[in-house]
Amino acid sequence: MPEKNTELADFLRRTRSQCDASRAGLPTDGRVRRVPGLRREEVAFLAGVSTDYYARLEQGRRIKPSPSVVDAIGRALGMDQAGRAHLADLLGPSTATPSVRSRPVQRVRPGLHQLIESMDGVPVLVLGRRADVLAQNRMSKALFTDFERFPALQRNYARWMLLDDEARSLFVDWEEQARSCVENLRLEAGNDPADRATTELIAELRERSLGFSQWWEEHRVYQRTHGSKRLRHPLVGDLTVEYETLSLPGDADTTLFVYSTEPHSPSQRTLSVLASWSLTSDSAPQSAPNL
Repeated sequence: MPEKNTELADFLRRTRSQCDASRAGLPTDGRVRRVPGLRREEVAFLAGVSTDYYARLEQGRRIKPSPSVVDAIGRALGMDQAGRAHLADLLGPSTATPSVRSRPVQRVRPGLHQLIESMDGVPVLVLGRRADVLAQNRMSKALFTDFERFPALQRNYARWMLLDDEARSLFVDWEEQARSCVENLRLEAGNDPADRATTELIAELRERSLGFSQWWEEHRVYQRTHGSKRLRHPLVGDLTVEYETLSLPGDADTTLFVYSTEPHSPSQRTLSVLASWSLTSDSAPQSAPNL
């Protein structure tokens, strides 16, 4: 008998427990809810499948629902696009536990380096799989940190966010930012559970980060496409930056994070001061971290 899909079972159970039954549009039956979230039979009803079928899915049985059923279950559980993608990944084509393997090292082509360096005054980060930092321009180093100071295998945005005191003091909303890193890593791990570098990063974060295991076990997934970050920069003070992500055609594993500030705002003036400072400095604003 094929072994159970424990990741799928955990994700479905936790997502179901987080659903707001009052917003699901279900008819009232007068029963008292003893646990939060939807009941299995309610999810099945909303998805248009039998209770037994959904129960077997939630038990991690190795069955393969059609795309329309996957979509219906995602809607019934109120999943966003990232959640539905994660569900599809966990249901994947394989019925066996994949063997851990290494993937080719990602590299940024010279033209992309040239492009981000030409975006002077605009912080740009280039992230790869599992949030590995593949490249950054001068303003990104000044705003966040110079990832080139780390050993090559430690140049990872999530690792920096969760393990470095520098990141904890830089972000006003550090816990929110750290949690989103964990949720994004959850999404990535579901997409490629056999990637050796991802499993090694997760193991390190479990061991060294106080909050990582708790957030990981919540099994929430998140895809960073845009948003804002509130910073308390050690040189120029408080500012808020907005970010947008740009994916490269033909290279879905590489993403540009481009940061900007609201026009004529205090944050824009603060970022301009930082840009002027970085032009006159030969070193990064923070001391070398001890990771």
